[in-house]
Amino acid sequence: MTGPLAAPTSAADKRAAFRAGLASNRIQRLPGAFNPLVARVIQEIGFEGVYVSGAALSADLALPDIGLTTLTEVAGRGQQIARVTDLPVLIDADTGFGEPMNAARTVAVLEDAGLAGCHLEDQVNPKRCGHLDGKAVVPTAEMVRRIRAAVSARRDPGFVVCARTDAAGIEGVDAAIERARAYADAGADLIFTEALRDASEFERFRAAVATPLLANMTEFGKSDLLTARTLEAIGYNAVIYPVTTLRLALWAAEAGLREIHERGTQAGLLDRMQTRDRLYDLLRYDRYTEFDAEVANFAESLFGTTDFSLGGER
Repeated sequence: MTGPLAAPTSAADKRAAFRAGLASNRIQRLPGAFNPLVARVIQEIGFEGVYVSGAALSADLALPDIGLTTLTEVAGRGQQIARVTDLPVLIDADTGFGEPMNAARTVAVLEDAGLAGCHLEDQVNPKRCGHLDGKAVVPTAEMVRRIRAAVSARRDPGFVVCARTDAAGIEGVDAAIERARAYADAGADLIFTEALRDASEFERFRAAVATPLLANMTEFGKSDLLTARTLEAIGYNAVIYPVTTLRLALWAAEAGLREIHERGTQAGLLDRMQTRDRLYDLLRYDRYTEFDAEVANFAESLFGTTDFSLGGER
């Protein structure tokens, strides 16, 4: 009897799928999910994975993306999202929440939470959004220690450790390439090249680094919004859309609230809302009902007439 409370695919199988996807020569598309229900939509539409953005998580808590969230908050949200989807989930772990020892603990905690992988960045604390000015990066040797600690902490070798470098906009693309090579040598499975500007810079990075690469196609940032097909042709292995779903949802919510405030009713918004039926379909109400009935029937066969469903005793 399989219940509806969690996706049936194991964390180990999700990690294996993520690694296979990165090696497939087909780009892995990972839209950001700011809550578990969005992750379920991402899976239903047919994407290859789910991303949990630190910027989106911070914004969801009404905080700026400057390293204010904690490992507990990040791991908790990551676990909630990973639980409901059969897709691999990659999560933003900022700088690892401290020193190399903290990065090691971060990997252990995220692995226990069912994530397929995480990325760690080479910014100093407090970090900033990767597409803002005023960033600073730690020395390469310090980030190498961070990565080595993270890699050494994983118990499932399938868990993907991704190294993000923010150096391109600070030290230049050549310096970022050198950092990426050092991070790969330290054990990073995937390299996240932040804030490259255009296709030529993505091509330059791909030509210089042999490790699988991840691109960030965030809106209103420093990077041109290249299509997944273009990135795949360049040779990138994965692409994230970190804050897209949150921006779409908040734009719609704000527009709707303004209309209610002005008109005193939501009647004119109904054609822009998800219906009750569609929400219940995503929540899989029918599966919960079936599961509850199965549990009750099983209990009756063992214990007589006691009703273990929500209705209490008969």
